[in-house]
Amino acid sequence: MRRSIKVTAFAVLLLAAAGTAWWWQQRTPAPVPDKYRTALVDRGPITQVVMATGTLQPVTTVNVGTQVSGTVLERLADFNDRVKRGQVLLRLDPANLQARLRQAQAQLASAEASLALARATLERNQRLVAQNFISALVLDQSQREVAVARAGVELARAQLDAAQTDLDNSVIRSPIDGVVIKRNVDVGQTVAASFQTPDLYLLARDLREMQIHTNVSEADVGQVRPGQEVRFSVDAYPDGEFEGRVQQFRLNSTNTAGVVTYTIVVDVANADERLKPGMTAQTRIVLQSKRDVLRLPTAALRFQPDDDERKAIAAAASASGAASGAASPATRAATAAASAASDDDGVLSSTRGGQRVYRVWTVGPGQVPQPQEVTAGISNTRFTELASVVSGSVKAGDALITRRADSTPGR
Repeated sequence: MRRSIKVTAFAVLLLAAAGTAWWWQQRTPAPVPDKYRTALVDRGPITQVVMATGTLQPVTTVNVGTQVSGTVLERLADFNDRVKRGQVLLRLDPANLQARLRQAQAQLASAEASLALARATLERNQRLVAQNFISALVLDQSQREVAVARAGVELARAQLDAAQTDLDNSVIRSPIDGVVIKRNVDVGQTVAASFQTPDLYLLARDLREMQIHTNVSEADVGQVRPGQEVRFSVDAYPDGEFEGRVQQFRLNSTNTAGVVTYTIVVDVANADERLKPGMTAQTRIVLQSKRDVLRLPTAALRFQPDDDERKAIAAAASASGAASGAASPATRAATAAASAASDDDGVLSSTRGGQRVYRVWTVGPGQVPQPQEVTAGISNTRFTELASVVSGSVKAGDALITRRADSTPGR
């Protein structure tokens, strides 16, 4: 009997506990899911950079060509060879040039002989005129023949010098100390120097100093200055990062499909010559950097409430104003935000001291967005410096709305 009483009492207690749990569950409302995704305001470093893609190039390159035409007889330099100034790179077949040189020499000898004859005739005519055997007109003609013969000698000498120069130019020499980057000819190939000088070699002066030529959009060039630090990477060394400095901002712009860009030249040290000409560099030009500042999530600057949310904001602001009896600055800001035009971007609301004032949003009671107006400093894709608070209250640890919970990132 006693055991039966105990079992009955235990069952009654179990049923009572189950009933109590059911009653409490029915009484407690289900948690409301968050409507917004948020990110915290914190302190930390910010580095503002400009991203661009460029190409590594030698600081100085020289195209080696030829002033004379001919067939390549001998090639003495190849790709990647290091050459000295004056070193022979290749020789053209000199047969035709040597023949022209001999022809010029013969023409000079003929001109000198004509000059000697003209001078002898002039001397003889001078004696005859003194004896009145010939007229003065014949003497004038002899003097003219001497002048013509002298000019003929000068012309022949100039032609001889030109022929000798062409023969010398058949031997192609390096104009600088450097490295052969490109070679365009081979033995047996005929090169023709007519209207355009053919490029035989491309030489780089020194590969221990390189440059990056990168194109930066007009929207980003306003803060680019010579001397700024540049960090970059190349596909050949995916685990490494290299450094450089902005050397030049070129004013000559390029317009491609309506996009205006400017060329930024970056100096790069390449002591170990790991970097090669033509490599593609993914550059980051460091515009500004701060070590310890109050940071907002940059995505919070892009969020804006929709029409339904604006109505909720206006209703909450009106209720708050009615309860307090006077409109506070926060209430006025909320009212202004709620009454903004539907086509307003919801970001830039005004300016203050030349700085743009941005509207960011915190989650208020009932998950109604509450506006806070701030000014921003330097920025990157993740963080934006909080320069000052214009209205509302934003401090470290506050959560700012970055997007709606049911939207994809970036919306």
